[in-house]
Amino acid sequence: MATPSGDRHHPQSIFDRFVHSQVTGSALLLVCTAAALALANSRWAATYFGLLYTKSGVSWGSASFALSVQLWINDLLMVVFFFVVGLEIKRELVVGQLSSAKRATLPVMAALGGMVVPALLYSYFNAGGAGAPGWGIPMATDIAFALGVLSLFGARVPVGLKVFLTALAIVDDLGAVLVIAIFYTAQINALALAAAAIGLALIALANRKGLRHPLIYVVLALCVWAGVLGSGVHATVAGVLVALLVPVRAGRDPQALLDVAHARLVELRSSRLTPESMIEDRSQLDAISDIYRASGEMRPVGLVLEEMFHPFVAFAILPLFAFFNAGVAIDGSLADGRRDPVTLGIIVGLVLGKQIGITLFSWVAVRSKRADLPDGVTWSQIYGGACLAGIGFTMSLFVTELAFNDATILARAKVGILTASMVAALWGAVILWFRLPQPTRT
Repeated sequence: MATPSGDRHHPQSIFDRFVHSQVTGSALLLVCTAAALALANSRWAATYFGLLYTKSGVSWGSASFALSVQLWINDLLMVVFFFVVGLEIKRELVVGQLSSAKRATLPVMAALGGMVVPALLYSYFNAGGAGAPGWGIPMATDIAFALGVLSLFGARVPVGLKVFLTALAIVDDLGAVLVIAIFYTAQINALALAAAAIGLALIALANRKGLRHPLIYVVLALCVWAGVLGSGVHATVAGVLVALLVPVRAGRDPQALLDVAHARLVELRSSRLTPESMIEDRSQLDAISDIYRASGEMRPVGLVLEEMFHPFVAFAILPLFAFFNAGVAIDGSLADGRRDPVTLGIIVGLVLGKQIGITLFSWVAVRSKRADLPDGVTWSQIYGGACLAGIGFTMSLFVTELAFNDATILARAKVGILTASMVAALWGAVILWFRLPQPTRT
């Protein structure tokens, strides 16, 4: 996931808070991944894999709806993750780093290179084979882990490099969503898709009419999710579609807020205001309520929801996803499968494809004078960031589950993702260690 960009629209404190939560979340992701791998290769492996595929759900009469624990996480909880991704995409498109052609060119071109080159390299190893459907796996970047590695360098990292990497990740996320929706959908149920479209239209209408009750949107969002789930398109796409309808600008004219606040504060200053006085003086309570209501309407709904859901995503959903998806039993055949085209294609795609694609396409964007390097950022630092973008992990694991049904191919793909992510993190860290400004000695 990406983050506020730290420009004039987003105070630096918001950016810092977001980066801090991403870094902390990446540490928890690492712990859950290690736990999944340990359990999958221990005497409790049967219990671990049994839990993954344990089904639960609801039934009525002769009908029932049940999913495995893994699918409940991947098809329901991950919808919330993609909802937050959608909020970030819309925010950046409307008021952030992607809101103008000049500002968007560099991250868009970089992300495009970071998707196209890895996919081509993977396809080179797997074209026509059983692993061919996995070409979307090395296209992804896990921004939480990338920011986690960057955090190791503290104040040595230019803000421009963080902004570049996170804006790139937003475009990367958008590309991943499009790939999932278009290329990993086997067949379309038109009736279910129409039901989802009606739900989206009702959400848009509720927004237009200024309806504020959250229950309305929760019910409609669940209807959209059910429609998308039944349509054949992966259910997580519903999260992005709903998020794109959420307003990211204030719902009230700023001058109206200032007028209400000024008038009501004058009234309160002229009265004897104490912690208890409003209980007896109704006019004081009305004045405070008006200020509270007016300021609440000034808060952008998209930003409020993003701040509300992000801790839940970072500290609950993604760790659960990692725990129930990263576990792979590494036996002798997998250890010898490093030359397997799926494993090799993912490693080459993420480790080499990302750094080549991002750096090359960024150079083309700057060389053509359509974009500029971020202030204080050098080409070697761009290359180091491109190396870190090879940490695929979350989205790569997610696409793997969509691309393959064969257990052996799934396992080899996951080995490739984990290996590539580790190599990309270490190589990117080495590059940045030597290319970031050295800490000042006191």
